[in-house]
Amino acid sequence: MIIRLFLLFFLGLSCPAQGQPKLAVLDFELKDLTLAPRIKTEIERTAAIKPMLETQLQQAGYHIIPVSKDQQQFMDSGVGYLFNHHDVAAQLARANNADFILVGRLHKPSFLFAYLIVQLVEAKSGKLSERWVVEVKGPQKKLTYKGVESLVVKINAFFNDYDALENRTFNTN
Repeated sequence: MIIRLFLLFFLGLSCPAQGQPKLAVLDFELKDLTLAPRIKTEIERTAAIKPMLETQLQQAGYHIIPVSKDQQQFMDSGVGYLFNHHDVAAQLARANNADFILVGRLHKPSFLFAYLIVQLVEAKSGKLSERWVVEVKGPQKKLTYKGVESLVVKINAFFNDYDALENRTFNTN
């Protein structure tokens, strides 16, 4: 009996919530300001961030909406365009039936550290809902993974607060 209750509880935690938003995640762009920009390892590191983020978000119960590279490239008029034009990123989200879209950048001002920057854009309004920055010290994959974990914690906190605000009732008496 106790084992069954434990399994039901565990399975309930691992299933996505009914009201969980549909999220689209774009490929991260690399903004490398170091004296040796665009080296192969940094390009590979940047390319690995999206799959890490999608996997961790799925494990947290979010429904991930795929966006093809072709769609992203078609809407992207150059480096930083979707990052700086929330309305265009929102169009891409709406075209894929997502509620929100995550637009990310690996900003590398130094060889010693980099920043994972993620912007959450609401599809319906085209407005920036939230922006998160996580510092990653060192180029190792393990450290990048930890940075992505930190992002997912922040994203969860945002949507927990978002749900609380949406479901709040006000006493008008």
